[in-house]
Amino acid sequence: MLYLEPKRGTAGELSRRDFLRVSGLSVGLGLTGLPHLSAAPKTSAKACIQLLLVGGPSQLDTWDLKPGAPAEIRGPFRPIRTNVPGIAVCEHFPCMAKRADRFAILRSVYHHEAPIHETGQQLLQTGFLFRGETDWPHYGAVLSKLRPARNGVPTWVLLPGPIDNTGVNIGHGQTAGFLGKEFEPFVQGVENAEPERVRSRYGCNPFGQSCRLALRLVQQGVRLVTVNMFDTVFGGITWDCHANGGDLNASLDDYRDTLCPMLDQAYTALLDDLEALGLLESTLVLCGGEFGRTPRVNSRNGRDHWPGVWSMLLAGGGIRGGQVVGASDRHGAEPKDRPVHPAEIAATVYQALGIDLQTQLPGPDGQPMPLTEAQPVTELF
Repeated sequence: MLYLEPKRGTAGELSRRDFLRVSGLSVGLGLTGLPHLSAAPKTSAKACIQLLLVGGPSQLDTWDLKPGAPAEIRGPFRPIRTNVPGIAVCEHFPCMAKRADRFAILRSVYHHEAPIHETGQQLLQTGFLFRGETDWPHYGAVLSKLRPARNGVPTWVLLPGPIDNTGVNIGHGQTAGFLGKEFEPFVQGVENAEPERVRSRYGCNPFGQSCRLALRLVQQGVRLVTVNMFDTVFGGITWDCHANGGDLNASLDDYRDTLCPMLDQAYTALLDDLEALGLLESTLVLCGGEFGRTPRVNSRNGRDHWPGVWSMLLAGGGIRGGQVVGASDRHGAEPKDRPVHPAEIAATVYQALGIDLQTQLPGPDGQPMPLTEAQPVTELF
C-alpha cells in the first residue's frame, strides 16, 4: 500500500495542488458504492463530543486484538475481558474494560483512498473527500448553520487547538469549508484553573484537561466540541507509531506506557461524569482516529499507515452500548463483516443529532450541496 508522509519542513512536503494532481482527487472521486439513504431510527442527542485520536491508533493494539495470529501480526499486547461477556479490549485499557456496557465498538471502518492522515480526517469529519478547491464543512460547522446555540454560546468549539502539519498540505476537515468563515469553530485553549483533584481524574495533560473542559462546555449549551488529542504527528509521542528513529519515533512501547493509559483515564472519566450529570443519553461521544495501522509490526516495533480497517468507539446520544458492530478478518487487515465507510460515521453523527439527512447546504456559487451521500450505521442505535 502506498505510503506518503514527508518529514516536517523538508522539500519533500507535498503542496495541496501537487497532491490533487498526483492522486487524481481533483477529478470527481465522489463517495461511490455506498447504499442509498433509507429510513433510520429517530434519536434525541443535543450535543456531540468528538475525540479525534490524531495519528491513527492501531486496531490490533486497542479494540480489535488478534491473540491467535502470529506474533508479528498480533503484536505485544494481550486482550482482557470486559464487563460485557464476549467483548475484549487491550490490557492497557483496564478502565474501559469495566465500562464496556456504555460504549459500542465499531471494528470495520475502512476507506480506499490514499493512506495519509488528511484523507481520513476529511472523510471522517465531513463525510466527503475534498475535490478540486472545494473543502466540505465539518459537522460542527453544519450544526452552526442549521442548529446554532443560543444566548451567545458558540455552537462548535475546538480544543485545545487546530490540527497543524500531518504531512500533506491539504485540509484536515476541521473548518467550515464552503459554508464560510461565519461558521468556523471557536478555538479555546485549556487553562489549569480547577483544583488538582478535579484535573487529576482526567489526567494532568492537555488531552485530559480538554476532555474535562468539553464536559463543561456541553453543560453550558455548546452543541459540538472537537478535542484533538494532538496537533501534529511529528516530533513527539502520538498514535502515529512508525518508530522510524526520527520525527516519527513513537512505538508500541509508547502505546503501553503513555497513549493507552492517557486515553483510558480521560475517556472513562468523561463517560462517568456525563452519566452522573444525566447528560450521557443526550450527548454523543465519538472516539477514534483517521485510519488504522499495518497488520504486521515493522522491524522497529511500530506499525505504519493502514486505512484498510480500523476501530472506533461510540457512546451516548442513543447509541446502544455493550455491543460490537462489524468485524475485521483474522489478521485485522480488512473488513470481514459489515464494512463501514467514514462517510457513514458522519451520517451517524447527523442522525444522532436529529439532522434531516436529506438536507441540502448552500454551496459555492449558491449551488445546493448534499449533507451526506451515506446512510447512518443504524445497528448502533
